[in-house]
Amino acid sequence: MCHPAWRQALIEASHLKDLARLRRVRDRIDREYARPLDVEELARAADMAAGHLGRQFRLAYGASPYAYLTARRIQRATALLRAGGLGVTEVGRVVGCATPGIFRTRFTELVGTAPEAYPRTARGPAEPVRIREASAPAPQLA
Repeated sequence: MCHPAWRQALIEASHLKDLARLRRVRDRIDREYARPLDVEELARAADMAAGHLGRQFRLAYGASPYAYLTARRIQRATALLRAGGLGVTEVGRVVGCATPGIFRTRFTELVGTAPEAYPRTARGPAEPVRIREASAPAPQLA
């Protein structure tokens, strides 16, 4: 039987390894938000089960991987709409939303105004779409 401190060290090492994987998943979402991404593919790349990835990602960042991806897309869309030059449909396509209807619905949910009205109502610098980042709680010994 191994020493209790060794067991705790192994648990902590596993926890740190999971946090590193979660950071890589989050960084990939930040880089590739415009590409089609799904949780199963992200989990495969992180060598984690999809359910485990979803639970751990939510613990670490306060949102599911899909919600985080959607927030990143909408955050980028607000910047593109402020800059002008692109219509709502083009902005939705550029940020990776599957259909204009989904883009409009998610934009309105997260920003509080329709994307068509956003450039007229936006004042000052763009507010980031809030996704918290916190370290996941340490695993508990059974």
